[in-house]
Amino acid sequence: MQQTTNTILMIRPTNFRMNEQTAVNNYYQQELTGVLPASIHAKAQKEFDDFVIKLQNKGVDVVVVSDTEKPSTPDSIFPNNWISFHENGDVGLYPMFAENRRLERREDVLTVLEEKGFEIKNIIDYTEAEDEGVFLEGTGSMILDRQNRKAYCALSPRADEELFIEFCEDFEYTPVVFIANQTVGNQREAIYHTNVMMCVATQFAIICLAAIDDKKERKNVLKHLKENGKEVIDITEQQVHEFAGNMLQVKGTDAQQYLVMSSSAFASLRKEQLQKIEKHATIIHSSLETIERCGGGSARCMMAEVFLPKTN
Repeated sequence: MQQTTNTILMIRPTNFRMNEQTAVNNYYQQELTGVLPASIHAKAQKEFDDFVIKLQNKGVDVVVVSDTEKPSTPDSIFPNNWISFHENGDVGLYPMFAENRRLERREDVLTVLEEKGFEIKNIIDYTEAEDEGVFLEGTGSMILDRQNRKAYCALSPRADEELFIEFCEDFEYTPVVFIANQTVGNQREAIYHTNVMMCVATQFAIICLAAIDDKKERKNVLKHLKENGKEVIDITEQQVHEFAGNMLQVKGTDAQQYLVMSSSAFASLRKEQLQKIEKHATIIHSSLETIERCGGGSARCMMAEVFLPKTN
């Protein structure tokens, strides 16, 4: 099993804006006051295009699909929440918390991948859980250690424990469950997606240990990472706010390993953290300021990894 892939699916936005339906529990979203919607959208498109070019320049195979004009899907730029692709040809489809995000699921995305020679054998569809008000937002809610068949999940309104366990049974992962919080005002509130505070790469893991308030849970997560030989790089809650947890390792030309992040995440990292990362992977960073502030997501959220087998 590979932990990293050379192929990434990305959705180019056509209606990017702050999504009021996700802002209820995504505390990273901000209103950009005094900025026209058209200007926000144009900036997001430019950030998206620049990001794609940086990845392609390193030999990452980026499959870009444009969002549709209708229905209006302000968060379509974050496809990793509704779909995941696996080495055995399985595809997972996931139930989404925000009603307008459910409209992002598109069959034609699968057609595009099939036309590029990828094989889809089986679709495992969890979306009916939406009817029960139960959610599990793909590789936003779950961090997959594909090599060691472990899945890490911070429970939240968007990550249901029972459904997560069901996913682990279907896809044969060992579940590692915990709660990750952040300080909002004077309260500790659940972090909306695990991939904001944690990234698992081939030889290392980046995680905000201070977000896991329960000592037993924290110890358990560390135990799992360490028994799989991961070098643990601990980040602060402030660094999480700069999206330093929202990273993804990908393969470029000649299987060169890259760790992809936003420029704000890169700027927040301390020298010793950068040195630890650079032992294992070369960093690619790109400015995603508008996308981060309005969308409350960053580089990792924008990339759906494609692990599907190729047809002969």
